[in-house]
Amino acid sequence: MSDREWILEVEDVAKAYTLGSVRLEVLRNIQWRVRRGEWAALLGASGSGKTTLLNLLGALERPDCGRICAAGTDYRTLNGRRAAVFRNRKIGFVFQSYCLLPELSIWENVLLPARMAGMTSGASAARARELLERVGLADRLRHRPGELSGGEQQRASIARALINDPELLLADEPTGNLDAATGEEILALFHELRRSRPNRAIIMITHNEAIAAQADTAMILRNGVLTAG
Repeated sequence: MSDREWILEVEDVAKAYTLGSVRLEVLRNIQWRVRRGEWAALLGASGSGKTTLLNLLGALERPDCGRICAAGTDYRTLNGRRAAVFRNRKIGFVFQSYCLLPELSIWENVLLPARMAGMTSGASAARARELLERVGLADRLRHRPGELSGGEQQRASIARALINDPELLLADEPTGNLDAATGEEILALFHELRRSRPNRAIIMITHNEAIAAQADTAMILRNGVLTAG
């Protein structure tokens, strides 16, 4: 397979933390490849290192060793500023806790990454409106996060993640704080968004095997080691 068909390549990655005199090995010898357009699920027990791995894939943290390459960029070439620019333009993040700024409206939250990327006000406004309509929040633009339900906040966070049309979408338990019915609505939205942009890859952390079964592939993280599900 051509290297251009891989959106993500992870080779020999390890990560550990030191807590006082104790060294905690979180990830060991991680090997993973994800194709463009693939939906990959990442399963594992609480504390297994899933979020740490997602942070490494999103260039939020650096591994102790090994190589990560996503969207044609080797993370070893990224310093702090270049990593921030890369994240803003190439990766979308969806968090379990939504991570919306409470003092801003939903409209302003979605616009923020586009403005940081230098998109013109006209283009960013049109893009934000299109996405908020697509996720069913056209009538909630001026509301603040605290005025929305959990499902609505997650829809807004998905719109924000997509504003710069990222090549890779990283979702950390996006249905974890939602009831079953609302969680199904969010998963249906992921399927719809995938159909609209077939070349975008999705990596989704979940502890739910039924959700993982909806993905193309599944990986399991146990004791810091990644294996095929």
